[in-house]
Amino acid sequence: MRSCRSIGALLAAVLVLTMGAAALGAESEIRLGVVAPVTGQIAITGQYMRNGVELAVKEFAPDGVSVGGKKLPVRIIVEDNENKPETTANAFRKLIDQDEVCAIVGPDASTVSLAGTPIAQAAGIPVVTTFPTNPRVTQVGDYIFRACFIDPFQGYIMAKYTWETLGKKKAAILYNNGNDYSKGLTEFYTESFEKFGGKVVAVEAYGGGDIRDFNAQLNNIKGTDAEILFMPNSFHEAGLAMNQARKAGITIPFLGSDTWDTPDIVQIASGAEEGSIYDCAFSAESTVPEAAAFTKAYQDAYKQLPNSNAVLAYEATAIILKAIEKAGSLDGAAIRDAIRQTELKLPSGVIKFDENRNPTKGAVLLQFTGGVARYLTTVNP
Repeated sequence: MRSCRSIGALLAAVLVLTMGAAALGAESEIRLGVVAPVTGQIAITGQYMRNGVELAVKEFAPDGVSVGGKKLPVRIIVEDNENKPETTANAFRKLIDQDEVCAIVGPDASTVSLAGTPIAQAAGIPVVTTFPTNPRVTQVGDYIFRACFIDPFQGYIMAKYTWETLGKKKAAILYNNGNDYSKGLTEFYTESFEKFGGKVVAVEAYGGGDIRDFNAQLNNIKGTDAEILFMPNSFHEAGLAMNQARKAGITIPFLGSDTWDTPDIVQIASGAEEGSIYDCAFSAESTVPEAAAFTKAYQDAYKQLPNSNAVLAYEATAIILKAIEKAGSLDGAAIRDAIRQTELKLPSGVIKFDENRNPTKGAVLLQFTGGVARYLTTVNP
């Protein structure tokens, strides 16, 4: 009969071998998590994100990334967050606890980002969010970065365009009071517009993401002397509201925000979007070399033009891959520190992070003309 000491020694040896094998396995690839809305109302944005991530890996790490002198392949692990906070939190937990990713790309919206990023912060896993523009997102902690501009800038440039370029002095706002992004952008637009001398004559709210009837709010807006209607809402909600507004006899111009940057809004609005203007991170019509090269590569790969969701996911992935290469490590703190020092020339401009882990970058304004979002101008900080 084998002694307890012998059995204990054997178990200890097995444990050492198992841990060694696990460590070796963990270093055999770079696991990159992606949190995106694969299903649900805005699933199209998830597809743009997935495409952007895949393209970045192909371009920045076709043969892998050097870690500790060894070239490791990159494995993308996508988790569907359905654009819901609770689902997002679960996606973060799975990616961190089960898949053991070294970094995460996304999510794409402010409310869901605020549900998931605290989990990554607590675990010491770097996150480069793609399109959540609410300032609170990166305030979660020092492991949280973003690839997009923030709402104070976005609200300011849209208010300035309303006042100076369009010459409109009175504005109405329709927004989703159940969404951090929509609420925040409403506040920043209002603050900036009133500083210019404008007046917000109507602020109409609705709650939740499944509402389809905005007629009550639109009728209230119709009864005012508003000269323009600002709708910082998801493309699905904004498209429906535009259509209903025109049917209700509202003829004033529409202004939107970066969430409008998808061709699906044209199908939903059914022509009501004509002439409307919104801001976003990127225009496929840009002739800047990096932007033009990205647009061509994306079109060649996916047979469609890229939008801001695609380019920001591409850039977030590029930032992480370059940081891993610079750090030469899969350690979260090392990757975080390398991201802080990032300075890359990418399709939407030069990416360099400020003390709050936000990039300093400009925006473009687009206008729907004949069912296509056409480039109007670029606005820099």
